[in-house]
Amino acid sequence: MDTILSPLYYAVSWIIVQFHSFYSLIFDANSGAAWGLSIVSLVVLIRICLIPLFVKQIKSTRNMQALQPKMKAIQERYKSDKQRQSEEMMKLYKESGTNPLSSCLPILAQSPFFISLYQVLSHIAQNKTVGFIDPTLLASAQKAHIFGAPLAAKFMDSAEKIQSLGASVTDVRVVTVIMIVLMSASQFYTQRQLMTKNVDLTVKTPFMQQQKMLMYVFPVMFAVFGINFPVGVLVYWLTTNVWTMGQQMFVIRRNPTPGSKAFTERQERLRAQGKLVESPAEVAAKEAAEEARQNRQQPKRQTKAKRQGGAGAGTSAPTGSAQNRTRASSAAGSSEASQDAKEKGGTPAKGGASGSRNTKSGQRKGQQRPKHPSKK
Repeated sequence: MDTILSPLYYAVSWIIVQFHSFYSLIFDANSGAAWGLSIVSLVVLIRICLIPLFVKQIKSTRNMQALQPKMKAIQERYKSDKQRQSEEMMKLYKESGTNPLSSCLPILAQSPFFISLYQVLSHIAQNKTVGFIDPTLLASAQKAHIFGAPLAAKFMDSAEKIQSLGASVTDVRVVTVIMIVLMSASQFYTQRQLMTKNVDLTVKTPFMQQQKMLMYVFPVMFAVFGINFPVGVLVYWLTTNVWTMGQQMFVIRRNPTPGSKAFTERQERLRAQGKLVESPAEVAAKEAAEEARQNRQQPKRQTKAKRQGGAGAGTSAPTGSAQNRTRASSAAGSSEASQDAKEKGGTPAKGGASGSRNTKSGQRKGQQRPKHPSKK
């Protein structure tokens, strides 16, 4: 590993030495401020160089979100043929110009520098020169403390090793725990911000579930691995997390994903500033929807006692009146039918007149036609 990454050891150590020379003009050369700011400046320099990859990562992530419904359809269609499924997936990626690995490019590009810094700080802890860190700079780096914790100290180091670096176990563990908590919290907030504000909520895809899972997995991974990182590496990783969080906030505010909550907020800001001109059709549709919402009347709520009282009063009175009306109409119908039958020389129809109600079913009977005189 040392042979493969040896050029990076020289590159990382040279960058740190140059920044240390600059900050030594402001702070003490052996102070934690000079060495700590050198590591922070290393992170900033690396992340500035990775901005093009970050932009590519954003585009790839959005393309992957847009392709999720099509990918799911392919998986359902060729779920019994894995080879055909892979071919169709690659064809879909090629047609859309999407690379699934693009979302991981910033992390992959940053990993060699992270490993190199880890090895440089490990050499300092072991009192070994590395790259451009000569014996004079090595002694200066070993004296550098950040809030009482040496740059090369770890949470899991023994008391003897920590004392050899001129610090106490309590100081080292308190500082490392605080930095690990901040590192995990910044990672969680960054991922949560992406999930809650910059995801198209109108499309439910497996990609959203994966992102939600990573939101909880990554902070736990940082907490577990952080106890084995030197303080200088924790400074590096905390700085890069804060940079990622700020960079993502800027991108979400200025260029959010269409259909996301951040996109709606941006549209409202532009509309309030008069920079967003809507078509007359959209304005008319919004006004019609607002007017319909205002004119919609909601039923008034009543207590249980009022509902029961209203129901009792409403059912008892109509029942009696309905019976009276039924009897009156039945009597009137019978008299009219008898009169018609007498005038025609016929007999009244059995079963009452037309319009009478069946006492069993409560339904009106149809009007019965009188029999023909020839059929008597």
